Amino acid sequence: MSALPRIQTYTPPLAPPAAMPAAAPKAAPPAHVGQGITPLPLPLPAAAAPSLRQRFWRGRGAAVLMGALSIASVLLFWHLATRYKLDAYIRFNNIPTPAQVLEKVVEVNASPKFVTNIGISVRRILLGFLVATGLGVGLGILIGRYRIVRGLAMPAMEVFRPIPAIAWVPMSIMLWPDNEVSIVFITFLGAFFPILLNTVHGVEAIDPVLLRAARTLGAGEASLLRHVVLPGALPHIFTGLAVGMGVAWVSLIAAEMISGQFGIGYFTWEAYSLISYAEIALGMITIGVLGLLCSGAIRLLAKLAMPWQAHSQGGR
Repeated sequence: MSALPRIQTYTPPLAPPAAMPAAAPKAAPPAHVGQGITPLPLPLPAAAAPSLRQRFWRGRGAAVLMGALSIASVLLFWHLATRYKLDAYIRFNNIPTPAQVLEKVVEVNASPKFVTNIGISVRRILLGFLVATGLGVGLGILIGRYRIVRGLAMPAMEVFRPIPAIAWVPMSIMLWPDNEVSIVFITFLGAFFPILLNTVHGVEAIDPVLLRAARTLGAGEASLLRHVVLPGALPHIFTGLAVGMGVAWVSLIAAEMISGQFGIGYFTWEAYSLISYAEIALGMITIGVLGLLCSGAIRLLAKLAMPWQAHSQGGR
């Protein structure tokens, strides 16, 4: 029996594996890596320029516009209240209209009496305020800086401070031989205590580190007061000047009404005695405008004396 033929199966050859993609060569590290050199930061994108609207609201135009709207709203309410004679607990029956006051402005400016009264009041306020500034700032620096001066002066100042300036009118008439000097004295008292107390607070609020640093650099006491204490207390000093100016005007008008013969306060009181309502309103408005101008002058002086505050508040 012959052997069966051997069956051979055909196996196809395996395909060679697909070639793997060659790895990308590694980039060489920058020359500065490992050498202690910090790479430069990427530049930040430039800030967009402010629009015209943003520049307007950040500048003085917005302040002027809001101030005009504020005053215009008061004038509009005054006109409507007097035009329609509002009588709801507050009575506007006898209050003059803005047009009547404007007519009175034209009338009083025809004679030099009104302008003379304004000039006399301005002279009195400047004299009293300047004396109060000199004494208040000088004494305030000494009280805030030296304990012995504080112990000797502050108890007496605290006794006189609560007395209203108007309460000094009878005593002032007896103290001073001239009525003009007594009115200036009343004005001085009104401005003195706000300036004094704010100056004392400003000196006490100075950082002691600044004083020690100046001492370390060899500054003497006079140089310390001039270059460290006074500049450090300036913000509080100007706050006291602004408050003192307002109180000085209140004291001046009250003194002129009681014992004066000239001035805008006397003009207003005389108008009340003569039942001239338009002149009363005119006197009140004139006092407000003069006070506004004086406060604006103090703010301008503060910007000139403290330019660093103007720069620090520029972005607000």
